[in-house]
Amino acid sequence: MFRINYEKTKRLYERFHKKVWALLFSSSFRRFGKTSRILFPMDIQNAKYMEIGENVRILKKVWLAAIKIDEHDPRLIIDNLSRLGNFNHIVSVRNVYIGKKVLTADKVYISDNLHSYEDISEATIDQPTKFHRSVSIGDETWIGENVSIIGANIGKHCVIGANSVVTKDIPDYSIAVGVPAKVIKQYNFHTEKWEKVDSKTFAESDQIMKKGFN
Repeated sequence: MFRINYEKTKRLYERFHKKVWALLFSSSFRRFGKTSRILFPMDIQNAKYMEIGENVRILKKVWLAAIKIDEHDPRLIIDNLSRLGNFNHIVSVRNVYIGKKVLTADKVYISDNLHSYEDISEATIDQPTKFHRSVSIGDETWIGENVSIIGANIGKHCVIGANSVVTKDIPDYSIAVGVPAKVIKQYNFHTEKWEKVDSKTFAESDQIMKKGFN
């Protein structure tokens, strides 16, 4: 009886995939780490504006888009050692940065732009995309499934719970959940524990973080 050797087949596929990337795809990016991979199928728009760091892994059916809507060149950067899940959708018209060792689950949406809708004399589909706010995701952050991040900065080593919508900045070492996402825990370096935060504590830390980004 004929049997498929899974491990052998996997190794052959990985070698083939590596050669295809080297020959056909990686050169179209502004920068593409030699050890990085994006699995087929995929949708990549304007790779010349994208930088992929070293040893990045992006799973199937990702959509990466860098769209030029004005005189500014868009920039989309995924830094070293990050892992992105299936069906991730990342769109930049100005600046989207994903830091080192970031982990995303499936179906994550990240965008620095919005679609215009204000003119009621025109269908929304006929109105332009507009820049909203740059996006930055800090090193070592974990993004749960079905999360949307729109024009927000997320700090280092954060956790964003599944199904959250992030529209405001999240400080370093925070756990945030909900629609809109709110911080529910932060790491306390004095006690060395993750601790619940009340609204007043979060408001104070939020102001500190905003000063840091400005």
